[in-house]
Amino acid sequence: VILTHYHADHIYGVQSLRQLTGANGAVPATTVTDAPRFAYRGVMLDVARYFHGLDTVKAYIDRASSLKLNVLHLHLSDDQGWRIEIKQYPRLTEIGSCRIPAGDAGKDAQGQPKPYCGYYTQEQIRDVVAHAAMRQITVVPEIDVPGHAQAAVAAYPQLGVTGKQVHVLNEWGVNTTLFNVEESTFQFLENVLGEVIDLFPGTYIHVGGDEAVKDEWIASPRVQERMRELGVKDEAQMQ
Repeated sequence: VILTHYHADHIYGVQSLRQLTGANGAVPATTVTDAPRFAYRGVMLDVARYFHGLDTVKAYIDRASSLKLNVLHLHLSDDQGWRIEIKQYPRLTEIGSCRIPAGDAGKDAQGQPKPYCGYYTQEQIRDVVAHAAMRQITVVPEIDVPGHAQAAVAAYPQLGVTGKQVHVLNEWGVNTTLFNVEESTFQFLENVLGEVIDLFPGTYIHVGGDEAVKDEWIASPRVQERMRELGVKDEAQMQ
């Protein structure tokens, strides 16, 4: 079946037809009454930790569409990788999109470091968003703050609490690297989100907020000073 108008009822009707079609191509005579229980039917794909190429992402979208899901939450940044081109900050992908895996996976045959890399250009992002839209799926991007920030801080150490150079993380678990709370860092995040918003026409942008261990903020005299300047009572309120 080829659709020329990609309305939701056409998409979901075709998926119902596919589900009813037997191995021999026959469709039983029947009446289908179908409506979603939930308006928001989402699925998440984490490309920050494990990067997937465009073909895989599109196949994932196609599969989600076949199940009548309508939101793809795309996890684009984490400690282990930054996966979206931001034109104002090229080091996010030059540095933040590559990590050296732990152990033998991080070495080539000569014993030299073997980076694990990948990111999407803005043109590729627009392609993914358009592919999803034709299948009635809205892509919700996630840029994680204030935790899960180590790939960004590896690219721009001035964004971190300590100012020290860190590497893109090659381990799992909850990490303590946070963005700092300077006005310049807020401006960085506003600029990043400005480019992200331009690429994703949906209603929502996801800003993470999870697993932001406050050890660095607690230990930093400067962060504590900023909290007093801003009149916030503790690190949770600062977040």
